[in-house]
Amino acid sequence: MIKNIKWLLLVSLSFVACTNNDNSAPVAVPVSAGSAIFTNYVALGDSFAAGYSDGALFTKGQQGSYTNILSQQFALAGGGAFKIPYTSDNLGGLLLGGNVIAGTRLYFNGSGPVAVNGTPTTEVTNHIVGPFNNLGVPGAKSYHLVAPGYGNVAGVATGAANPYFARFATSPSTTVLADALVQSPTFFSLWIGGNDVLGYATSGGVGVNQTGNLNPATYGGNDITDPNVFASVFSSLVSNLTAKGAKGVVANLPYVTALPYFTTVPYNPIPLDAGTIALLMNTTNGYGKYNGGIQYALSVGLLSATEAAKRIISFHPGKDNAVVIEDSYLTNLSGYGIPSYRQATSEDLMVLPAMSFIGTTVGGNPLYINGVSVPLADKWVLSKDEIAEVKVATDAYNVTIKAVADSKGLAFVDTKSIMAQLSSTGIVSNDFTLTSTYVTGGAFSLDGIHPSPRGYAMISNAFCAAINTTYASTLPMVNLGLYPILYPYTIQ
Repeated sequence: MIKNIKWLLLVSLSFVACTNNDNSAPVAVPVSAGSAIFTNYVALGDSFAAGYSDGALFTKGQQGSYTNILSQQFALAGGGAFKIPYTSDNLGGLLLGGNVIAGTRLYFNGSGPVAVNGTPTTEVTNHIVGPFNNLGVPGAKSYHLVAPGYGNVAGVATGAANPYFARFATSPSTTVLADALVQSPTFFSLWIGGNDVLGYATSGGVGVNQTGNLNPATYGGNDITDPNVFASVFSSLVSNLTAKGAKGVVANLPYVTALPYFTTVPYNPIPLDAGTIALLMNTTNGYGKYNGGIQYALSVGLLSATEAAKRIISFHPGKDNAVVIEDSYLTNLSGYGIPSYRQATSEDLMVLPAMSFIGTTVGGNPLYINGVSVPLADKWVLSKDEIAEVKVATDAYNVTIKAVADSKGLAFVDTKSIMAQLSSTGIVSNDFTLTSTYVTGGAFSLDGIHPSPRGYAMISNAFCAAINTTYASTLPMVNLGLYPILYPYTIQ
């Protein structure tokens, strides 16, 4: 019978933690702000701006955020202090009234990612005094930045408020934007919109609010944000931030489906022998019976020949059998007792947690194998139709971001192109080649979504380059060799 699919990472940490061979001394060049004014820099955004990494927000990660790295470069050109709402430890995670509501960060134990042992000490109800320059809020969607009450600790337990913002919001009724404007920023960065599609994607396309109605005061919810709502919110954010003459930098959005979270687990990881296939394909209660139902539906005109062919289940002895999935986009034949099953193809994406789920058994019964005899539920798979929905929305958001940046004369960072390069040839800097490959690529952390320390440094360089181009600044690039690709179990 099939063995459970386990982590298989044929590399060692000695390979992962490669060294920088560029020992040449940096060339000193005059650092100028150009036409930008970095005196009071405020950063708005989501978990990327906050420095979230390895599945958690923790002090060392916050210090290595692209926004904090930017502030250090700005300091060379007249920039002022950059105040960060630090967490209480390097474990990560959150407490609410003493109860754990977010777990500790991940580390690589030599064979896979596991959580660091310990109990978080960052208590949401222990309010810290701002305002803070880094207003990156993990989990924030575009419209959350203008939602009153998004930082009200009383709403955290019900999901009406964000626990990260609740720690440092200047008042229960304030907004992220208001806490930025009260500081009269001379320069800002705004990178927002990833979560407007990410929640939908990471849930395998399982939306919470299926009505399409958007409640800006709600922290939870997985639906894709309406592009018209995004356009209105983003335009308003930038108009408010530039109203008093502040300059800034904005970034577009990569396709989230290019993240390691979606590209690491193959669609066809199942090894099978002839005996197992015979059991799976029996005509009494196996896929033989299901295939017969599909053929019947085709014969009476309920399905097209194309869809019928797509829904037929078949296996072959050996490796590389595709998993079986549920697909709500198929013609609904439940009235005929025929479920919506098909096998995955290369156009579908398995979410990262499926790596440790595919091939496990249900209740220890060897006949009920997840992904094989038991089709994967929607939450484990982002189907090609769901991928298309994510891309359509992302493209619309990016049109808005570029148009607003151009109309306001802002620096613009094309992170979509950066991600495409990471996913193909990789990006070379300081003798390092960064790719989007999970664990070994160096650009992403162990959660498969957020950057590694070196990835954040790379992002900060992209922001600096865009700022230099737009404002004739001469901000230096940071040396990626100063930043590791993985945090160890213990952080000093």
